[in-house]
Amino acid sequence: MRRLPPLTAIEAFVQVARQGSVKAAAEGLSLSSPALSRRIQALERFVGLQLFERRHQALSLTAEGERLLERIAPAIDMLTDAIELTTAGAPELLRLRLAVPPLFASQRLMPRIGSLKAENPEFHLDVSTTVNGLSRLNDGIDAAIVLVREVEPSLYARKIEQGEIVLIGARKLVDALGRPFEPRDIRKMTILVHNDLHDSFDAWREAVGMPDLEPATIDYFDSGQVILDAAAAGLGIAFMLDGHLAAAEDTRLVSLSAVHVKSPQSYWFACRRSAMSNRAVRLFHDWLFETLAPLA
Repeated sequence: MRRLPPLTAIEAFVQVARQGSVKAAAEGLSLSSPALSRRIQALERFVGLQLFERRHQALSLTAEGERLLERIAPAIDMLTDAIELTTAGAPELLRLRLAVPPLFASQRLMPRIGSLKAENPEFHLDVSTTVNGLSRLNDGIDAAIVLVREVEPSLYARKIEQGEIVLIGARKLVDALGRPFEPRDIRKMTILVHNDLHDSFDAWREAVGMPDLEPATIDYFDSGQVILDAAAAGLGIAFMLDGHLAAAEDTRLVSLSAVHVKSPQSYWFACRRSAMSNRAVRLFHDWLFETLAPLA
C-alpha cells in the first residue's frame, strides 16, 4: 500500500486553500499559525512541490496547488460527511445549515420556505446570515447563497439570478428636485453602496457614458435592509438590485433611473461537490430552483 501524508497536513492544506489566510485557517482548526504553517510545509515536502505563493500575510495557490486542491478536496469533504453521519447516531433528520445574505433571507427565502417544510416535515433549516458564506463551507455550513461575481471551480455552483442595478431614492427626494432625476445630480449627493455590490456604481456610470462622474460622498453598508432604510430616510441614493426594490414594497422608495445595467455580481447557490449527495442539500437545491429562481 502506498504511503499517504498525514491527514492533518491535508486538512490544513484544504483549509488554507479555501480561506486564503493562514490566520483564519488556524483559528478554524484551533491551531497556532506557526503550527499550521509547519503542516503545510510537511505536505509540500511530501509531494515535492510548492503549493502556495507566499506574500506577506496572504497565501495563493500555485498551479500545482490548484490541481491538488481540485483532486483532493472532494475526497476530504466525503470523509468529513462520512464521519459526521457515523457519529450522529440519532435517526436521520433532513437538516440543512445554510449561509445566506440577510436581505435575500428576509425578502426571498423566509416568505416561501414554508412550502418546502409543508411537503417535507422532516426538513429543518439552520440559517446563518454572517458574511463569507463560501469560506464557511468547511466549517459547519452545508451550503451557501452568496452575491458574488463567480464561485471557485472546486465548488458546485449554480446561478440563481443576476439582476440589474437600480438607483433607489426617497420619493421626497424626487419631489424636492421638481423634475426627473438626472445622472449629473449624483455630483451633489451621497451614494449608498452595499459591500457585496461594491462596484455597482462603477458599472452604472460606465453604462450611462459618464465614467468620470463622482458623487459628493460614498457611504458603505453591509446590510441590505439598512441601506434601503437609509435611502428611504433621504440619506442618499442606494445602488442595489432591481429585485431588492421590488421585494421591499416600500412606498417611500422609487427607482431614479431607467437605464438598464446588468449587475457585475449575481446570486449563486454553492456547496461542496460532495454535499450534493446529502439529501437535505439536494432537496433544498431542487426546491430553490423550482420555486425561487423562476421569480428572477
